[in-house]
Amino acid sequence: MFGRRRAASSSDPEIVSTASRNGPRSPSESLKPVPVPQPRRVRRPRGGLLSLMSGLLTAAVVVAGVVVFGLISVSHEVGKPGPLDADKVVLIPRNTGTSEISALLTKEGVIDNPVLFELYSYANRTKGQLKAGEFLFKAKVSMAQAIDTLIGGKAILHSFTVPEGLTSEQVVTRLRENEILTGDLNAIPPEGSLLPDTYRFERGMTRQQVVNEMQRASRRALQHVWERRSPDLPIKTQQELVILASIVEKETGRGDERARVASVFLNRLQRRMKLQSDPTIVYGIVGGKGTLGRGILRSEIDRATPYNTYVIEGLPPGPIANPGRAALEAVANPLKTKDLFFVADGTGGHAFAETYDQHQRNVARWRQIERAREAAPAGEVDRAAPAPDNRTDYEAASPIRTASTGDEPLSISAGRAFDAVEGTSLDPLANKTWDLTTPKTVPSFGPEPVAQPAPRPARASRTSRRREQEQSRAAEPGLPPGVRMPPR
Repeated sequence: MFGRRRAASSSDPEIVSTASRNGPRSPSESLKPVPVPQPRRVRRPRGGLLSLMSGLLTAAVVVAGVVVFGLISVSHEVGKPGPLDADKVVLIPRNTGTSEISALLTKEGVIDNPVLFELYSYANRTKGQLKAGEFLFKAKVSMAQAIDTLIGGKAILHSFTVPEGLTSEQVVTRLRENEILTGDLNAIPPEGSLLPDTYRFERGMTRQQVVNEMQRASRRALQHVWERRSPDLPIKTQQELVILASIVEKETGRGDERARVASVFLNRLQRRMKLQSDPTIVYGIVGGKGTLGRGILRSEIDRATPYNTYVIEGLPPGPIANPGRAALEAVANPLKTKDLFFVADGTGGHAFAETYDQHQRNVARWRQIERAREAAPAGEVDRAAPAPDNRTDYEAASPIRTASTGDEPLSISAGRAFDAVEGTSLDPLANKTWDLTTPKTVPSFGPEPVAQPAPRPARASRTSRRREQEQSRAAEPGLPPGVRMPPR
């Protein structure tokens, strides 16, 4: 009734369902603890920022993996041997871009992947840009090595050698004949402003750049030599040093003689004697052309030019060539001698003398060598030549009065004489006021007879008589010039 629960009927479907779900199915199951039901877990939707970060991280990992794999592949590709079979020189022109360089190297067979070459070149820009020039690529060179060669600038260097004693015009001629250099020169460099040396340059370098380098080297060398010069040197300026060094350079090519030749000229300058250097005559005639190609004529010895040291006193107005370091050093630090003369000795060197008598004996020996060589087809060029007889250079250069020929200068043919005007009106030794560091009287030469020196030994007298006989036979009529009668 009211307040009393209705008894559950077994026929009620809800009760049956509940009982069937929760009731034990067997006695053993009834002894097991009843499990407590867990609340159901509900998933909440993620926010947008978290999803974005997760996606970016995943993408970065993937990209990094791809990059690492790509770098490994590229490193392997650029490091493997290339297709070049043998060493090859390739010229990279100036103002050539990376794509043009890759195409050129592909055409020359140095590389086989121009796209990869460009990419790897851009990746190595921290090392530097690809350079132009002439490069040597070894056989089987890898792409990485080829790029390092172009970035490092290890281009092939060519040599240009300037020998000592060339004039500036002769140096310019050699520069213009060089096919590796480019461009033209603005002007002929001043004489003596180029340092003779061997210079290295890349293909395509301009001629003016080489000249500029030679001038810089000359200034550096001159300054270095000038700072180490002898304290008692009579040379007062660097220009005077270059002038005298150029004369020394042209007078001798032997390194062991330069300092002594320099002392001769310096001693002459201190005594106010004319230098009497043959190369100055040549330069006064041909200038920077360099050479006469023949012997010096007697008329050219007497011809007054600003450079002819047989006529002018002191140094000429400028250098006559481009002296080397050794010649500059020789003038800046000469030997301490009293030498005033030198003449060729027949061995490629010179015989030096302090007095005129010593010099005359040296000249006589040189004349003997000349007579032994008179059958040679040609003599030296650019030198004052002796007369075609057996007299000394001193005598040959002097106006000789004889009964048959009268007072007339002898012609010049072949050979060399250092003092070609000795005994003439241009000879400083004719002036007896000069201090020649000897008590002997300087002989005077002229039309008047001179006092005979003290008698000499019999051998010297026989030599003099033999010379007189040879001169008289050489003057006999009907003989060609330079031909002597055989001894009687």
